[in-house]
Amino acid sequence: MRTFVYTSHPSRVVFGAGTVGRLAEEVERLGCSRVLLLSGGHLAAASARARHALGGLLAAEFDGAAMHTPVEVTEQALEVVRESGVDGIVAVGGGSTTGLSKALALRTGLPQVILPTTYAGSEVTPVLGETRDGRKVTRSSPEILPETVVYDVDFTLSLPVSLTVTSGVNALAHAVEALYSEEANPVTDQQALDAVSRIARALPRLAADPADVDARADLLHAAWLAGTCLATVGMGLHHKLCHTLGGSFGLPHAETHTVVLPHAMAYNAPAVPGVMRRIADALGVPDAPGGVYDLIASLGGPTSLRALGMPESGLARAAELATSTPYPNPRELTTDGIAELLAGAWRGRRPEGPPATETELARLTEQVVASFAQAPDPRVRTLLSDLVRHLHTFVATNDVTQAEWQYAIDFLTRTGEICSPSRQEFVLLSDTLGVSSAVDLLTNSRTPHTTPSAVLGPFYVEGPPDTPHGGDISGELPGIPLWVDVRITDTAGEPVEDAVVDVWQSNEDGFYDVQLPDLEGPVLRGRLRTGIEGRLTFWSILPSEYPIPEDGPVGQLLKASGRHPFRAPHLHFMVDAPGHRRLITQLFVSGGAYLDSDTVFGVKDDLVVDFEPQTGPTPDGRPVDGEWRRLTYTFRLAPLAG
Repeated sequence: MRTFVYTSHPSRVVFGAGTVGRLAEEVERLGCSRVLLLSGGHLAAASARARHALGGLLAAEFDGAAMHTPVEVTEQALEVVRESGVDGIVAVGGGSTTGLSKALALRTGLPQVILPTTYAGSEVTPVLGETRDGRKVTRSSPEILPETVVYDVDFTLSLPVSLTVTSGVNALAHAVEALYSEEANPVTDQQALDAVSRIARALPRLAADPADVDARADLLHAAWLAGTCLATVGMGLHHKLCHTLGGSFGLPHAETHTVVLPHAMAYNAPAVPGVMRRIADALGVPDAPGGVYDLIASLGGPTSLRALGMPESGLARAAELATSTPYPNPRELTTDGIAELLAGAWRGRRPEGPPATETELARLTEQVVASFAQAPDPRVRTLLSDLVRHLHTFVATNDVTQAEWQYAIDFLTRTGEICSPSRQEFVLLSDTLGVSSAVDLLTNSRTPHTTPSAVLGPFYVEGPPDTPHGGDISGELPGIPLWVDVRITDTAGEPVEDAVVDVWQSNEDGFYDVQLPDLEGPVLRGRLRTGIEGRLTFWSILPSEYPIPEDGPVGQLLKASGRHPFRAPHLHFMVDAPGHRRLITQLFVSGGAYLDSDTVFGVKDDLVVDFEPQTGPTPDGRPVDGEWRRLTYTFRLAPLAG
């Protein structure tokens, strides 16, 4: 059992595109009527939009926010606060502007609204780092935490790719350190891993297309998650090094984070191998420190402290400062160890990673992924890139042998060879692996008051014979007679006219007509159309449980895994109606076999219905000796979107 303590730091978050339009509302919500607008010299366009949104609430401005929050700048801004008599602060910008806002709030108690333009994440932390006399000091207090954060994706669209990369890696650092913090807990672990995955996906997309709004939103979402993690569990070695290098040597904040992160991870990796494996999985690489370095390098980000202006002569002093008052860290800090870490970061050397085979595999994976970078369709690019990463990870994790690979190729070859117009073994494979049901669930997540969908299955045949109302699709095959009386309605319960309904099923022995070569023509399948009442009726026979075909590769897979091949008894329906979404579904016989272990995972509780036993007169006067069944059901269709 994992023992942990979780403390949340509540702040209000407004997230979306165009949310600057809610800025005045959020300011007034805090009881403010005269606010100070903070920004930096390069944020004129963003400041203008915030100024316009604030309107008459704006009382004063200060545009001198500086990196690492020098106390002398804070004193200048404090003078503006005193002179203007403001009752709140609105900060537009990245970590520098947010830092100044926090410093003012700590000294004055004024409420804060932050509108970030980068991915720093500090806007959701109660942490403030200030620089005085060339030394950066960090403190944490509830009074530092901003009350409200307004995330507007539109404010990040103009951020240059170079700053997007370094700011995004800054957020990545928050998530990484949260995972090996001594205060780590299951909540922040999930948030951190989600952030890592989002950052790894979004940064390459933005390098290819900086105007990709969805990728911008993904990265901003990740920044929020990562900042929340940092606020909850605190910081470690990486942040200590960056604060030292920034505060004492004047190195740029986000760029320093970007260079140092893979080296700090490599230093801590021996102490937290499990954490590094989880980070590697989230990144889709075999080695976390090397994977982060490779990601940065592939995006053109900075990889050496030397390039940032760090003098080699200052490395020893930096190591001494970092180890003199260390942050909590999973691996003991030694001056020699940190000096070696900084030397590698100064030279831009790739951190030593896993054995050579895993390194080469990681590079191979990235080479293959990179080959799709120019795919004209972004969706194709994303699907193929993710597929390759998952396949390569599967191969590496399971140490797949040449013989196993060859068997898999032969298996897929046999699957293709057995396919025919009347048999789709690949669909059967998808069904038995649950992929068909997963896609159905994601694609057809139903709206309220509509009938659930189900998998199509491998035995549907285009163009079934037209069947009149009250007709019989059984072809006189033996079985318990079944009278089907169904209605097709919309979500309001109004009948749907001119719906085309295809039905198909197995016989009493569990075979479909396409599996019985001696049958002449299609049976146990038909096509009916609804009239003005949205109703259709027909005769058939009671469907029974049946095994899916076992004479092919899929049957061999089931036998090898000790699974049975049976499907629960059901009747297939495909409903097409003008102005409505197509519905593909199945109705399962209540009380039938295998309802709890259907081999294609197709049973849904709402689709298990009564096929009621009957005797005596039938609805249309058809003579039936003995038992017959009645199925009465109403299908509710969703309207077409738009």
